[in-house]
Parts: sequence; structure tokens; C-alpha cells
Amino acid sequence: CPALLLLLSLLLLPLCLPVLGAPPRLICDSRVLERYILEAREAENVTMGCAEGGSFGENITVPDTKVNFYTWKRMEVEQQAVEVRQGLALLSEAILQGQALLVNSSQLSETLRLHVDKAISSLRSLTSLFRALGAQKESISLPDTASAAPLRTFTVDTLCKLFRIYSNFLRGKLKLYTGEACRKGDR
Repeated sequence: CPALLLLLSLLLLPLCLPVLGAPPRLICDSRVLERYILEAREAENVTMGCAEGGSFGENITVPDTKVNFYTWKRMEVEQQAVEVRQGLALLSEAILQGQALLVNSSQLSETLRLHVDKAISSLRSLTSLFRALGAQKESISLPDTASAAPLRTFTVDTLCKLFRIYSNFLRGKLKLYTGEACRKGDR
């Protein structure tokens, strides 16, 4: 009986202790984001080597990746979060649409198919990490999407251009936002 009581107390003891050294949000670890950026750059480089880079035959809408640093720095973090969330969603849709358009294409090599699949998986992971950062809170704390500035977009017609946008978005807006959100202690 005393052995059972000791075992029970050892099992319950960790529940009473404060959590020390809890790991920061994964996306706040720069190595994690850099890994996704590296994969995006590899996909961009592979498609640049192709003559047409996988022509879609129709235009696909993607987020504008240009950043006006003066405007960006003056935006509230919540506004930045909305822009990044919308951009990630639009990129996910674009890559899925591109994959569907090229599914039976003879111009899409196995290597390109692998990069498309990796991009889809990476965007799902990045979206989850983005949510974990706390950027996708209830609509009470985020500005009304209707009153927020609409996401600037344009269209692309090749896989090469799509991967260039994907890589630029990760290196630009996503990296800027996560850096600021992690510095502000949102982890």
C-alpha cells in the first residue's frame, strides 16, 4: 500500500509543477521556416530549368508578393495576419488548381510532380503552424475582413511562375509577419 501511494504521488507530481522551459511555437524557430523556404526555392529552381515550366492553359490567381515596407511596418499585427492568412489560402488553392490542370500533362515530369506534392504538404503545415501562432483567432480580435484592405492578386499561367510566387511569399510576407509576431511575444 505505501508503494502504491508513492507510485501514485510520483505520477501526479508533474501535474502540480509549473511548466518550465516550454518550447516556443514551432514557427518562431527560424530553422523551421527556413526549411520551408529552402524547399520552395528548390521547386522554383527546378521549374526555371524547364522550357515552359508546366503551362496551365489557363490563368491561376495568386497573391501579390510585393511588400511596401513603409506600409507594412505601420500595419497592425492583426492586419498583417489577415493578409498572410489570405495569401496562404490563395496559394494553397492555386497549387491545388495547378496540380489538377497538370494531372494528365505529359510536360510534367516526376520531379515536378514531387515538388507540387511537397508544396501542397508544406502549405498545409505552414497553415497549421500559422494557426498555432495564434494568428487565426476568433473574428472578435481580428479586424472585420470586409473592412480590411482586399488582398492584391494577379494571375500566372505556368508552374514556374507559380513556384516563384510561392517562394517569394514565404520569404517575404510570411517571414516578415512571423518575425514580428514572435518578437511581440505572441508565442
